[in-house]
Amino acid sequence: MKANPEPSVTCHDREVSRILDLEAQRQAGTIDLIASENHIGRAVLRAQGSLMTDKYAEGYPGRRYYGGCANVDEVENLAIERARRLFQAEHANVQPHSGSQANMAVYLALLKYGDTVMGMSRSHGGHLTHGAEVNFSGKWFTIIPYGVDRKSELLDYDEIERLALKHKPRLIIAGASAYSRTIDFQRFREVADKVGAMLLADIAHIAGIIAAGLHPSPVPHANVVTCSTQKTLRGPRGGLILCQRELGPAVDAAVFPGMQGGPLMHAIAAKAICLFEALQPEFVDYQRAVLSNARVLASELEGHGLRIITGGTDNHLALVDLSFVGISGRDAEKVLEAVGILVNRNSVPFDPRPPLVTSGIRVGTPAVTTRGFGIEEMKRTASLIVKVLSHPGDEHVAGNVREEVRELCACFPIPGLG
Repeated sequence: MKANPEPSVTCHDREVSRILDLEAQRQAGTIDLIASENHIGRAVLRAQGSLMTDKYAEGYPGRRYYGGCANVDEVENLAIERARRLFQAEHANVQPHSGSQANMAVYLALLKYGDTVMGMSRSHGGHLTHGAEVNFSGKWFTIIPYGVDRKSELLDYDEIERLALKHKPRLIIAGASAYSRTIDFQRFREVADKVGAMLLADIAHIAGIIAAGLHPSPVPHANVVTCSTQKTLRGPRGGLILCQRELGPAVDAAVFPGMQGGPLMHAIAAKAICLFEALQPEFVDYQRAVLSNARVLASELEGHGLRIITGGTDNHLALVDLSFVGISGRDAEKVLEAVGILVNRNSVPFDPRPPLVTSGIRVGTPAVTTRGFGIEEMKRTASLIVKVLSHPGDEHVAGNVREEVRELCACFPIPGLG
């Protein structure tokens, strides 16, 4: 009896196809300023949709629990070698499904339940996995949060040292989700050494900038480094762990079998491609443009009367304090999305509003830079943002801005769409 033909021959899911088409239209017509998003290229997109999604490959190259793994072994080894070369690291694990799971693996590898961990407070720019009460990190471990100085809004390294000496953490996390200035990883190392702590550097946001040599690398200072691959690295959604050679076995065991089962081999193939792209000279030019665009965007917004946290940016993002504008971060996010400008609400340091409302927004430039936006486009985008925030609810202004956004987007198509 003849086997049933493949589903795609006999049926077509019109509903999902319709939604995918709508998403392509949304992205094409939107100025994406979400700092944690980017637009992947065709090669990464092709790998993400490849037949490697069919392959179960529990274990590691040469040590799988399934047959037929010769090709996935080769692509994972490529990704590992490229990650090590790009960041000058001794050991790399490319299997984590996300940056959050990369962090979870580090906790499992280095800590025992209840151990003390120091991480940046989420309200000051830290990530959920740095000790938020609602997250596994805050539920399983004793968290000592640190933050920024109230006046300068910069990391207060003296206070971090004081907290470390008082609480003697087993692990200190250096890294942030919403901090716009250079992080002094060497200073974190000095603090960790004074209390005998391990140091985890979470570079989820700034990995691409570090890879391009435009931000000091934590690799010489941290015991373990984690990142996600979809932000400034411009790769697929996924995670990555770098560590000292002697910690490699513990980290690998924490990922599998400790935390995950079969790796997403199509995603690992896509990671290998994004790491290859990051090793090219053009990637440095791209990251320089990301930083330049971020500085211009922050400066222009400030010039139009909006307050920029810390007064500027050293990386790909800026935090905008809307406290004196008369609009919350949540409302700003909504009115801007309505005209095709995408930002995200974000708490500012010492924010009196709750996390779902916030007093600020976070803006970033990786995605628009990938589209080809330059200094003039960033100036124009800043002007459009200010117009909308100055006249929330004014449909005439919104209509004019919406049309300008369409014009801008039409001039700069997304490379991966076609």
